[in-house]
Amino acid sequence: MPSVVIDTDVASRLQRRTLPGDVATSLVNTTIVISFVTVGELLKWAEARSWGQRRREDLYRWLGPVPVLHGNRAVAAAWARLSAAAQRRGRPRPVNDTWIAACSLAYGLPLVTLNRRDFDDFARHGGSRLLP
Repeated sequence: MPSVVIDTDVASRLQRRTLPGDVATSLVNTTIVISFVTVGELLKWAEARSWGQRRREDLYRWLGPVPVLHGNRAVAAAWARLSAAAQRRGRPRPVNDTWIAACSLAYGLPLVTLNRRDFDDFARHGGSRLLP
């Protein structure tokens, strides 16, 4: 089964079972993976919103089997290229989105997002493959 990286908005909606149909369809017969950034963002939301024990346990249970892409030199180099290129174009991108795109590039995996506006730039200028 091919693997796809899902960004934080997709992970959140998937965990809550509120994904739009076309995005859910793009995940059929794939192995979903998330970046270390998505793990951090999801855990931050739990902290910032003072989630209770039950909701936190649901999140940890959902996260448990999901493979995580970790940072390494290849990811850092991809982040540097994407970030610098966007800055040169006068279009700096959100830092966490850039890290997520860098993970998908460094690991050679397509990215599924609901936030096309920020990630389209990485596809046009950085080589990211976006689904659907």
